[in-house]
Formats: sequence, C-alpha cells, structure tokens
Amino acid sequence: MNIKMKKKKLLMFMIALMAMLSLVACSNLSKQDTLAVAKKQGMITIGFDDTFVPMGFKDDKGAYTGFDVDLANAVFKKDNIVVNWQPITWAMKETELKAGHIDLIWNGYTITPEREKLVSFSKTYMLNKQVLVVKKSSGIKSTADMAGKALGLQTGSSEFDSFNQQPTVLKNIVSGKAATLYSTFDLAFIDLKANRIQGLLVDGVYADYYLKKTGLSKYYAVLSTPFPNQDFAVGARKNDTKLIAKINETLSAMHQSGEFQKISEKWFGRDVWPH
Repeated sequence: MNIKMKKKKLLMFMIALMAMLSLVACSNLSKQDTLAVAKKQGMITIGFDDTFVPMGFKDDKGAYTGFDVDLANAVFKKDNIVVNWQPITWAMKETELKAGHIDLIWNGYTITPEREKLVSFSKTYMLNKQVLVVKKSSGIKSTADMAGKALGLQTGSSEFDSFNQQPTVLKNIVSGKAATLYSTFDLAFIDLKANRIQGLLVDGVYADYYLKKTGLSKYYAVLSTPFPNQDFAVGARKNDTKLIAKINETLSAMHQSGEFQKISEKWFGRDVWPH
C-alpha cells in the first residue's frame, strides 16, 4: 500500500471516529439533567446574540447587559447558579444547543412551529411585533410601498421565517424577490443608513430601543406589518423538561413578587409580562 492510500484511509478513519464521538456526545446530552448539572457546578451557559439591544448586548465598558441578561441572571441567582453568557452566531443557535456548546437560548427567542420541533420552550414572558424600519425621507408608508425596493433581514431570525412563509407581504414585491441577509441587525442598519437597502424587517423592541438610544428617531419611521406578534421564550434541549419547569416556576414567582416588573420597567418603562 502506498503512502497516498495510507493517508486516505487514515483520513477516512478519523472522519468516521469524529462522527461516532459526535453521536455519543449527543446521546449523552439527550440523557443529561442540565438543571442538576448546573446546580452541582454552579454555572449554566446561555447562548445569545451580543448585538441584540435591548435584550442582550455589550455596554460601553464591554460588559454584557440587557433585559434578558438581567432576567436570566436573576432567575438562576435564586439557585446560586452563575450564568456564563456565550455569544453565538444567531443562525447557528439550535446547532450550538444540540452540540452542547450552550445549555439555553435566551435572547428574544421567538416561538415558531419549526423551532418547536428542535427545542423545548418555556412559557412566553414577553410579546413582540415585527416592524419595518425605513427612512422618513424615503416616502415609504407601508409594506406595499417596498415594491421594487431592497429589504434587509437577519439570517436565522423570526423575520426571515415570516418573510419566506408569507411571501405575499414582502417577498413577492421587493427587488429580486429576495432580501439582503445580515449576521446582525446593527450591520443591517449600516446599510439602511447608506441607502444600500430601503427597508429593514426587524424586531420592534430592537427598533424602538436602537433608534431612541442613537437619537435617530427623527430620521426613521417604524411601520407596522401584517406579520403576527412574536412570543419570546427560553429554548432548551428537548429532554431538559426539569430545567424548563424550573424557569417557568421562577419567572411566575418573580412576577408575583414584583421583581420581574422592576427589571421590565428598567428597560421598557412598563411591565411586558403577557399573561
């Protein structure tokens, strides 16, 4: 057997071994009680998009902050569990969860039928709207006015799903019958400012906070869309029913005590609890 053949066989063996180890790891995760492990280790890892204001992002000092950050930290503090906040590529969130790189997805994560097949969701703790952000000077007053114009979306977002699932609203009328995709919303806003796109379909909470924080509200309009409201919830692996039950129980207790409202008032000036 020549050296080339040996190298090829070795490579095939390594690929097969890695695939087998991956299957074993996923099998172990499917049996793991993440809540028990977190209590024992005193830590749990949450995956999030660290540019998604005001849910989870970096402040001016580089520290992680936001409504979801404060909320999750408060939830797990009651069991003496510290949250390890892990920035992830949002389009890979379910993959990261399944692989065990993170234990939860908690970052303005919308419940959808497609995602329900992949993760176990907590109860809804906040409602959100999908909005279209445009320059006031563009003359765009509704989704219908986006005909022939360029639209921006975040890859892997619930807006991306809505865009494709309800094509008559925007997909069939925008330029090229497709949207320009971005890894983060803030990158999309850069192109909106530069007129490379004329509209951005985005979470209402992000649009409201971003425009207010940057002082750009006088230049941009936030338009309603026909897309349905979004239910924000926490996502876990399918087997982590104890972890989800604990989160649900703690969130309800925090709302009854008023602790949830204090965090909500800090970020939104109101109680966003939907129940």
